[in-house]
Amino acid sequence: MASSSQIYEACASVSQSDEEILKCITTQLLIQDSSDREFSRTIFLVISAALVFYMQAGFAMLCAGAVRKKNVQNTMLKNLLDACGASIAFFAFGYAFAYGDGSNPNSFIGTTNFLLLDVDDYAFFLFQYAFSAASATIVAGTLAERCQMAAYLCYSLMLAGLVYPVVVHAIWSGHGFLSAFSADPFLGTGCLDFAGGGVVHCTGGTTALFATMILGPRRGRFHDEQGRKLDKPKEFPGHSIALQMLGTMTLWFGWYGFNAGSALITNSPEIHNLMAVAAVNTTLSGGMAGLMSLFANYYALERATGEPVFDLVVAMNGSLSGLVAITSGCGMVEPWAAVIIGALAGLLYLFGTNWLIKMRLDDAVDAIPVHMFNGLFGLVAVGLFASPRKLNLAYGKEMPHYGLFYSWYHGHSDAHLLAAQIVGGLFVVGWVLVTMLPFFIWLDWRGWFRSDPLEEIVGLDTSYHGGLILSSEEDVNPEYISRFKDRRDEVRRRRNGGEALTEAMKSEYDQEEEDPATA
Repeated sequence: MASSSQIYEACASVSQSDEEILKCITTQLLIQDSSDREFSRTIFLVISAALVFYMQAGFAMLCAGAVRKKNVQNTMLKNLLDACGASIAFFAFGYAFAYGDGSNPNSFIGTTNFLLLDVDDYAFFLFQYAFSAASATIVAGTLAERCQMAAYLCYSLMLAGLVYPVVVHAIWSGHGFLSAFSADPFLGTGCLDFAGGGVVHCTGGTTALFATMILGPRRGRFHDEQGRKLDKPKEFPGHSIALQMLGTMTLWFGWYGFNAGSALITNSPEIHNLMAVAAVNTTLSGGMAGLMSLFANYYALERATGEPVFDLVVAMNGSLSGLVAITSGCGMVEPWAAVIIGALAGLLYLFGTNWLIKMRLDDAVDAIPVHMFNGLFGLVAVGLFASPRKLNLAYGKEMPHYGLFYSWYHGHSDAHLLAAQIVGGLFVVGWVLVTMLPFFIWLDWRGWFRSDPLEEIVGLDTSYHGGLILSSEEDVNPEYISRFKDRRDEVRRRRNGGEALTEAMKSEYDQEEEDPATA
């Protein structure tokens, strides 16, 4: 970085008059200021991307704690596969579909920059990749304990490489038909989604809904062994509430990179203030939602059973719901509105989880009410609460339309922004419906989606990752373990042309018989 004296000396050596020297100094300072801004943006964008990526650890811990011990390893591997698969899919196709130039100003999908060709802003790519991985990971918990590994990897690649990027292109790119950055925004405003409540969370949550509809519930969740419907669904409590708590707080920590970091890719001249507003609103909404869900659930239990309890899981998922709900508008609403949005998000979570049970849909970690329902609500909340002052801060210009409540306050009923937000939400749900639902149906038809019943009973850690669990730890009938061992032995025989087991296989089999815990 050149000092003022160095700039003056350089300009004086090539300029003749004081006026020329002044112009030269001004130009050099502007160039240096622009360079400093780009340097700072790149550094902070990489840091924000790292925070968003760290949310993968939060998802992994949350899912691992919410499942039974016999499925922990399988669940965490699926989270890792999301990060790995999304990196390749988004690099090869996803970024191009999301931000590549289309063939016309309102194109449906990008058509350039495959394999990052002609892309110079690698920090921006890294930030967007972290978002794509987060969207894919949302589904991991919903499908826990019953989904095949190959099917999960296929779905992850499909979502990160095609489905999610099309949503990004429509709402965030400069060419999308719903984008506020296009030359002719939809309804004069476009769909405003500051940090991805609709683009990221609603896309992942909606995918989770369609996936669990096709996959079906875990064995014994809603029906007994004879297939009779249970009067009261059976609870499958997770094996570690501590891991769930660690996952929740890790996600909250990463959310500051998710929401506040999104200010770095705006055109706002006051990025520092915008980041602060986004961080404050994120905190308020998450905190209020956790309190609302905890005490509303306590009150409901008191009225229904007379024996209320403070449910930690409800409080954790309520806080996550508030974080999701504020994501779309974290930079566009006032702090008092963030509190209201959080309160409504906590109630919406409780409604959503009860609705899933009534519909006999099995979501192991409540990802659908947390991410889909509150992702959609977050989009609508922008149409209601977006402040003219905060919109100017977020977009660096005066926006023609703002929240409906502010419109009423000024004596008119301008619902353009609310309508654009609703259309944006419907587009996300519709696009996932026409792409992922047929994909899941096809996987199920091929027999690649659901794990074998016996594999599910003994646990996916045993089925896919080797070794045998101790039946006393997971209350698995020893008969099922014996049957699984016999079938695995039969598979080995078939792979050896139907001949007897080799000496090495016999030795391994005998060792498993003696000590199944170390197999």
